Amino acid sequence: MRKLYAVPMGLVGAGAATFGYASLIERNWFRLRRFEVPVLPPGRPSVKILHISDAHLTPGRHRLIHWVRSLDALDPDLVVNTGDSISHRDSIGPFLDALGPLLDRPGVFVYGSNDLYSPVFKNPLRYIWRTSRRDYARRRREPDLPYRELGSSLQAAGWLDLNNRIGRLKVGELDIEFGGIDDSHINRDRYDKIAGPVDPQADVHLAVMHSPEPRNMDRFVADGYDLLLAGHTHGGQVCVPFYGALATNCGIDRPRVKGLHRHNGAWLHVSAGLGTSPMAPMRFCCPPEASLLTLVPRRPAEE
Repeated sequence: MRKLYAVPMGLVGAGAATFGYASLIERNWFRLRRFEVPVLPPGRPSVKILHISDAHLTPGRHRLIHWVRSLDALDPDLVVNTGDSISHRDSIGPFLDALGPLLDRPGVFVYGSNDLYSPVFKNPLRYIWRTSRRDYARRRREPDLPYRELGSSLQAAGWLDLNNRIGRLKVGELDIEFGGIDDSHINRDRYDKIAGPVDPQADVHLAVMHSPEPRNMDRFVADGYDLLLAGHTHGGQVCVPFYGALATNCGIDRPRVKGLHRHNGAWLHVSAGLGTSPMAPMRFCCPPEASLLTLVPRRPAEE
């Protein structure tokens, strides 16, 4: 009888240990990733961009709040937030507290779906064969989170709202042009509002979006953007060793679910994000992260 129960009990124990690790340890094991991106004209000074995404902040996540505040010590020249900042109606204050001194730096932002809609439980296995985009179209109409208040607070600090907008900032000695779209995952992207060639007088052109959908990335590249910044994927959130992400929850391919890659001649950086939905509070083989991107001059072969 003991042998009969040994295997199932062992599997239950292994599952519980894995869930405990994924929810209590790795979910709070924050990492900083660093990349050099050769997109600047020759002779221009480098700039540091702090890319944050997918905090999904709920009140009480003190470790996340303190870690994000500590990123100001990196002395970034620009902060880019690619959305899903909150997951609770009382999270705007804690999120602004997390940004802290970063709000005094130049910054830009777009929204993600969870800035508008509070999370609901979903079977996580569904992400393997479908995205969650249809859930919003069928069941959710009116936003129930204070995303406008979030946006107003960030704009009051001087950050640019890039939801279906063009923007421009002087960052150090660089003139940076931005193009941004609202979240395509909930059909709020309106690329036609920003469509058109970039201004060649700018030193560099950055595209900002929440979900890295190829149809929008193709249009950004065709219009001349040098670097595309996105989040949304959580890097797969639950990954398999030696295989990687099981799903991306959008149109991007699995090998580019996180990190720095190329897209039709431009550079693409997808953040694996800082948090998780409170309905799925775990990460496995995919620690939460922020990224420091150092923009440097293009090499001669890339001219």
